[in-house]
Amino acid sequence: MDIDKTDARILDCLQEDASMSLNDIADLVSSSRSAVWRRIQKMESEGIIKKQTILLDAPKVGLGVMVFAHIKMQAQNRDSLPEFIERVSNFPEVMECHTLMGDIDFILKVQVRDVQAYEEFFWNHLSKIDGVREISSSIALTAVKNTTSLPVLHHIS
Repeated sequence: MDIDKTDARILDCLQEDASMSLNDIADLVSSSRSAVWRRIQKMESEGIIKKQTILLDAPKVGLGVMVFAHIKMQAQNRDSLPEFIERVSNFPEVMECHTLMGDIDFILKVQVRDVQAYEEFFWNHLSKIDGVREISSSIALTAVKNTTSLPVLHHIS
């Protein structure tokens, strides 16, 4: 599906506030309510819109520590990669897991209550996964920028 400027503007509205009414979106993109609804339905069916959700303030719900864990796997044990991915995907503390090119194989974004909770997660879960050779962890001090919004409109010609 090709995304035009109207689709991109609709997506910007939804990324800003997924609870925005169809009427409000239609007004902002200068379109009709029914046309906006059809476009949203099409973008959902095409998988462009994956889901609608809410964002929580992590410290306010008791999860005040964000850790980035850099994982190096054992080179000779590449068969353990699917197991690693499955295990990490099932840890509720892991917010994101990305494979990387270069010296590090994976980077995890982990959200926990405090440093002690991360230490427990590290020793009781992360370090026990087969094939993990090295874990280097960095605690985030301040989120300078933290967004889930993609700059769709900026890439439409």
